[in-house]
This record gives sequence, C-alpha cells and structure tokens, in this order.
Amino acid sequence: MTPPRSRTYDEVAVGDTLEELVIPLTRTMIVATAIATRDYQDVHHDPELAVARGSKDVFMNILTTNGLVERFVTAWAGPAAVVTAIRIRLGAPNHPGDTMVLTGAVTAKDDGDGRVEVAVRGANGLGAHVTGTVVVRLPRGGRSGAGPAGREGGPPENTGPPGDAGRPEGGLYGGGRRPGKDGAA
Repeated sequence: MTPPRSRTYDEVAVGDTLEELVIPLTRTMIVATAIATRDYQDVHHDPELAVARGSKDVFMNILTTNGLVERFVTAWAGPAAVVTAIRIRLGAPNHPGDTMVLTGAVTAKDDGDGRVEVAVRGANGLGAHVTGTVVVRLPRGGRSGAGPAGREGGPPENTGPPGDAGRPEGGLYGGGRRPGKDGAA
C-alpha cells in the first residue's frame, strides 16, 4: 500500500488551486453528523420542527461544515501538514438533497515558519454555504510523501515499551487486558 502523499512548503505556490470536492448532502449525513458532534438542536434532525422554526428542512450544523473544510484542505496538504487556524463564515444552509462543492486556492505563504493560507468556498444550490481560510504548516523541502517514522512526512516515533503504543498503563484498555478476556472487565 502506498502511504499518503504530503506536500512540502517549497512545492506550493500562491495561486495553486485544490481539486474540488463534491459532497452529496443526504438527510442521513446531516442528522448523523449533528449527532456525532453532540449537537442535538432540533433543526439538525427534526424536519417538522425545522420548518416550524422557519427553515425549508433540517440543515447541516457548523461543526460538520468545519470538519468538512478541514478534511478538504488536509486531504490536499497531506498527513505531515499541521492545521494552525480555521476561520469560516456560514452563508446559505446545506439542506438534504443538495450538493456542496468545496473549492480552494493558496492565497499566501509565510517563509518564516512554513505556513500556507488556503481560501476555501463551499457552494450549494442556494449559493455560498461556507467561505473562509485554513492555515496549515507544511514540512520544508526534500521529497514529498510519507517518510520514515519520526522524520519529515512520517508519524512520530513511539518511544514507549513494545506493545503499549505510547499509552499509559500498557495498552488500549489499560493494564494490557481486553474487556471480557479471562473474566476481566
């Protein structure tokens, strides 16, 4: 399996565009992502109450929009990128049955610390759903792509004992035991 590619600061130029991302807006997606983000506001899951409050239907919450914007930019930038800022403004609501198309372009670079600013726009059938910027710090120079652990483009090294994945108390479930194994909780 080929590891995900990471862009480097040196290969990115102001004016570069990101490949658009087309997102079908289903009722299931809108409701499930609202619940997943613990946003139980009725306008995100109850069509009758959403209409009673003046909306055409349920609509996407801001946390989901924020996550989709971050996903869009980090998919372009790669796993070595570090998101340092997301600034978005909502416009037209995302309703079920529509499609949102995310587009973006590099608008600025900071040679001092390798930050790149990307302007983002997400549009649906009503107009601009989201506009804003995402700032990412990219690794410098060298080849792009995933590198060895602990080096540019790769994941950090695990310095803990073998098998503990860097977690306290020896594993995912603590103490190195799994629930249900040998009667343990």
